Amino acid sequence: MQKDIEQNNGRERADKLPEWLELVRQHVNSLKFGTVQITVHDSRVTQIERVEKVRLDRPNPVLTR
Repeated sequence: MQKDIEQNNGRERADKLPEWLELVRQHVNSLKFGTVQITVHDSRVTQIERVEKVRLDRPNPVLTR
């Protein structure tokens, strides 16, 4: 038991995930096509960006005239 406490000293425990990880999970789960980018400063996640792409199966007939 003491060894487990020492190994987790200063880190998030497996049963308590960090808030940023849940945010990343939500962004990834809500995308069909796109990217999720994580920005880190001083070993901390400081920003999460989501870029969503819309894929069209066929060309737009208005633009092909």
